[in-house]
This record gives sequence, structure tokens and C-alpha cells, in this order.
Amino acid sequence: MVNPGRSLSGTVTVHGAKNSVLKLMAASLLAPGRTTLSDVPEIADVAVMADVLRGLGVDVERDIAAETVSMEVPETPGVEADTDLVRAIRASIAILGPLVGRWGEARVALPGGDAIGARALDMHASGLIALGATVDFEAGAIVARSSGRLTGAPIWLDFPSVGATENLLMAAVAAQGTTIIDNAAREPEIGDLVTMLGEMGAQIGGLGTSTLEIEGVDELKPVAHATVPDRIVAGTWAIATMMAGGDVFVRNGRAEHLDIVLEKLVAAGAEITVREDGFRVLAQRRPTAVDVVTLPYPGFPTDLLPQVIALESVSAGASLITENVHDSRFVFCRELTKMGADLRTDGHHVVLRGRDHLMGATVRASDVRAGAGLVLAGLVAEGRTEVTDVAHVDRGYAHFVGSLRGLGAHISREPDEAVA
Repeated sequence: MVNPGRSLSGTVTVHGAKNSVLKLMAASLLAPGRTTLSDVPEIADVAVMADVLRGLGVDVERDIAAETVSMEVPETPGVEADTDLVRAIRASIAILGPLVGRWGEARVALPGGDAIGARALDMHASGLIALGATVDFEAGAIVARSSGRLTGAPIWLDFPSVGATENLLMAAVAAQGTTIIDNAAREPEIGDLVTMLGEMGAQIGGLGTSTLEIEGVDELKPVAHATVPDRIVAGTWAIATMMAGGDVFVRNGRAEHLDIVLEKLVAAGAEITVREDGFRVLAQRRPTAVDVVTLPYPGFPTDLLPQVIALESVSAGASLITENVHDSRFVFCRELTKMGADLRTDGHHVVLRGRDHLMGATVRASDVRAGAGLVLAGLVAEGRTEVTDVAHVDRGYAHFVGSLRGLGAHISREPDEAVA
């Protein structure tokens, strides 16, 4: 339940990245023994991934207060993941690479998660085949097997897929010989995974570039690793400040991971000050409309698309938003029009004419980021906005309602669950 009229002020702290920690948990499968992750966010998806690993025989201990999760990986884990759990979150497909890489077999149900369009696994499969595995799709699952150790090979990705890059990277570190992944994803979360794998003993070159060179090693060791801060959460707080107005310091937000996002906010009228421990957003006037095109990193992230559409719906002027990554992000737009947004969709484009304000309405969150975007829209709507299905938001934001309250927003949750 969101009521408007209050600008945001104060400090908000960014937690560890959802899009990294789930893959780091999967990477623990590569090394028998205890791997411990810190800066782990209190989000629903971490609990699901913990259960996925438990189903493989991993002893998982999560300390929510300390923001840590420890995985005690057995010498020989299971290779078939629980179907219902895997279908709950898309990130669970990340167990495929380490399982087939280290133990030569994996059976993983086709993943589920957000309703934001198809994400084919063809690149995952073709990359594993290049490394010497056989891959089949059987009864709603992907099954990969290797009769012996995988063998390094050159791999070209048709698209810089984050998921495919991660899976093939985790398979290649356990392969024999050299693997080169061209057109690899470059997201900071990939960098976080590469860093952790390096701490485990992997030999990987090309960090931060579109070409990764992996020299397979005989064994990896468990480690303690701190998760990179969540750039999408940081970007959400920055956009919220731009919409509602105010002065917010985003502690632990890494401006270098949000270059194009912060550039767009400056063009829209914000003042951004970068410090060593985060960045400050000062918004003192109605935002000016800007055009946005989503692209793989370092382009504008698709996970901030609903939030920026909400921003443009109340910006002065007209804007064109283009989505190039996911094919169903615009489900969000149907909900935003219930609040009076002046927009139309055409293929993978949205044309908006900003209004002075939106109108409160009852709207439904269809995915993690859509839920966040609708809450942000409620901050600048006349009357009360009710956002339903907010369990989606819990999957990517820890203490979302409490953080907004701490900045002065008039927002509540019914029932007021601790995870909110």
C-alpha cells in the first residue's frame, strides 16, 4: 500500500547481488568442503537455491543476521535436482555447469521464475557439447553427461548470455585443456563469479572483456567470498529518488557498475556525487524525459526497465524506451496504464508522454522488477496504490518496504511480513 506526497531523504544500504549470489552458491559444487559466502541478501531466491543444493546432498547453513550462507559440499553430490524447486527460479540452471564439469552428469528441470519471456538454453547445450558432453532434453529437463573429463574447446556465443557464460565458465574450469569463450557476457556479476573461481584455484583470463580464456585445473578448493553489491537494487533506489524527489545516499552502491544509468539520471536532471563508499542522488525538480535502450552490459540493464518506464511516465516531455534483451518485459506496461500512464507499445518499443502525476490504483506485480517499478509509480500517484503479488519483490529486494520507509516514503505491507 503506497501513498504519495513525500520526498525521499537519508541513507539506504545496498545488499549483495541477487544475480550473483545464486550463481556463487552453485559454484560451491565445484569443490568438496565448506564454502562460505558473505553479504548474502535476505531474499526468497536464496532460500530456494539453498533447498536446491540440499537436494543434491549439500549441507547448507544460512545465518540471516550475519548475512552469510555456508555450503558443505560432499565428495560426491547428487546430480538430479528437485524439479519443483528448479522451476521456482531461473537461476537454478546454474547448477548444470558445475555438476557436469566436476562429476560428469547433471539432470536439471527446465527452470522457471519470472514471466518475462523465453530464455532458450540452446547456448548452454551447444557449449557443453563443444566441451565433449552429450546433451538431451527429456521430459521437461535438460540432461548432460560426459563419459570422462570434459575437454577445453573454443566456444562462440550467439548472444552475450549471462546464464550461458556462467554455466560454461563453471564447466570449463574443471575441463582438461584450454577453453575460450567468445562474446561472453561482461556483467559485474560475471566478474564476481570469475573472482571467486580464481580464489578457488581456477585459471581464468580476460576478466571484464568479451573473451574469457580458461585453463582447466585438476581440482578446486572451497573458499570464503564476499558477494558483489547489487547494482539493480542501487539503480532502483536512484530512480526512486529521481521520481519522488529528494536527497538520498546509496551506500555500497558502485557507480562504476551503473555508468549509463547514472548518466541518464543526470540528463533527466539529477545531481550525482560519487564517493568511495557509494553515491548520492539529489533530485530537486521534475525529471526531464530521456530515451533509453536496454542492452547487455555495459548497456542499460533490462532489470531496470520497469523502473525507468515508471520514471518516464511522470517526466516532462516524450520518450522512447527500447527493450533488446527480454521479450515480455512490457507486461508491466499494462499495469502502469491502470495508473493513467500515457504510453503505447509497438513491438519492443514503448512511447511515453509524461504526465504531471499518476493515479492510485490496484495493480499486480508480474515479476521482481515490475513489482518494484509499480511501487515507485505509487510514490508519485494521487491517492493510494495497492500492489498485489508482492512475493515477487521478495525474490530480489531485501526489506524493500522497510528501506523505503526509512527514506520517508508512506508505504506499508499487509500482512507486514519480516522479509518485506
